[in-house]
Amino acid sequence: MTATIGAALDWWGRTKPDSVALVFNESELTYGSLRDWTGRGARHLVESANVKRGDRVGLLGPNSLEWPVAALSILKSGGTLVPLNSRYRPVELRKIADEAGVSAIVVAPGFEELAAETAALGSDFTRVPFSDLTALRDGGSDDFRVDVEPDEPTTILFTSGSTGLSKGVVLTNRTLLSIVLENTLTEEGFRPGTTTLLVLPLAFTPGLVYGLLITTVLGGKLVVEPELLPSRAVTLLEKHSVQAIFGVPLIFEAISRAPEFAGADLSSLKTAIVGGAAVPTDLLSRWSDKGVLLRQIYGMTEAGGVATATIASEALDYPDRCGTGSIFTEVKVFDENGRQAAPGETGELVVRGPGVTPGYWNDPETTEHALRDGWLHSGDLGEADAAGRVRFVDRLKDLIISGGINISPVELESAIGEVDGVVEVAVIAATDERFGETPAAIVTVKGDVDAATIVEHCSSVLADFKVPRYVVVTEDPLPRLPSGKIAKSAIRDSYKDVHVRFEKVR
Repeated sequence: MTATIGAALDWWGRTKPDSVALVFNESELTYGSLRDWTGRGARHLVESANVKRGDRVGLLGPNSLEWPVAALSILKSGGTLVPLNSRYRPVELRKIADEAGVSAIVVAPGFEELAAETAALGSDFTRVPFSDLTALRDGGSDDFRVDVEPDEPTTILFTSGSTGLSKGVVLTNRTLLSIVLENTLTEEGFRPGTTTLLVLPLAFTPGLVYGLLITTVLGGKLVVEPELLPSRAVTLLEKHSVQAIFGVPLIFEAISRAPEFAGADLSSLKTAIVGGAAVPTDLLSRWSDKGVLLRQIYGMTEAGGVATATIASEALDYPDRCGTGSIFTEVKVFDENGRQAAPGETGELVVRGPGVTPGYWNDPETTEHALRDGWLHSGDLGEADAAGRVRFVDRLKDLIISGGINISPVELESAIGEVDGVVEVAVIAATDERFGETPAAIVTVKGDVDAATIVEHCSSVLADFKVPRYVVVTEDPLPRLPSGKIAKSAIRDSYKDVHVRFEKVR
């Protein structure tokens, strides 16, 4: 079977061997070099690390030039890639290693002890140091590749855990290539040869799927950064005539605040997609003034990252909408009876299309619950207008039920975010003797913003029952997941006794 990521890499290695495939810290790697290096890497995994077709192989380390080389080597070896969060502790990694049944882990420098401690907590696995791959960078031509069938698992992505649960989402070559195809069929999409700037971790869905894998299949150039440095990002956008960038609003906000942004030529940018949180209208305006339309997306790992995105012509007119689906992917809102909800009615967002996961690794019960009658049930609340444009409302799990009334934390977060001096906010449920639950807002501020100011503003724009009864004001940043999203689970855990530690503000 040749319709694989590895086959695409080999094609570009043959047809444009001198074109740049990867850039990391000014170090460049051409397609010819990438094909040969990953061929040697795949051969090493098979012959020296005993990786067999279908074996799950972990990859542990931060962004680097070797990370994508290791990932593509694993795919070309016939192994199933399991990207690992390099910020996890041994117990967390052990859980994933056990659930995925990893037989080997490729380990970046500085993470050998973490891998060893993880191995010590259970059955051992082969550890392949990055130095093994680094030593294979130079050598002769090598087109080694073990092909797999289109529907065999090729990647298992463990969800970020924003809901407190981590599940192994299976992606196949058919799934991934369907995602690539769908993203090339609209004028705002990716194109063969597209240059993409990646300031997110490679080990998570956006970086892996929309960064490395789409770029590899389309023979583009991926500029990988170890972290987000706003001024440097602006410089790279211009230097490489970047055509695609994606991330959470925080990334676009930071870049737009860089001193170099105002005078930058961003005319090369054709694809700019943003998701994971509400996008402030002033942020949309800042980028549109530079000729760049930020397109709001709705997606999840189970749908390959992006299920729907606002079309460019509607990006400014419908800033809180996420489009009507994609060419082959449908996004609907179902009511509690499993029927399509009426326009404006809140219900569960459901998705179906060729980029949807076939299921969760070794978890038929969760798979059966999530994939019903051909639809992926997201566990997210949304609503659609009469034209089918969807809007994300909230996580089902995140709803605050106060005296039998549902309160959406997202609505409160949006309102509080309008207060001058508020940097970021997370709203969670606090225990309440009278109402069962009541809203509590954890707010990071700059300046003289206090709880009274926040309550006053909320009272002016929200019904009384929605106004938070607890407001914790801090100058410390809120914890975030590696994807950039605010880590609600961590905040809930830290403030589970907020009703005991803090006084009500109203």
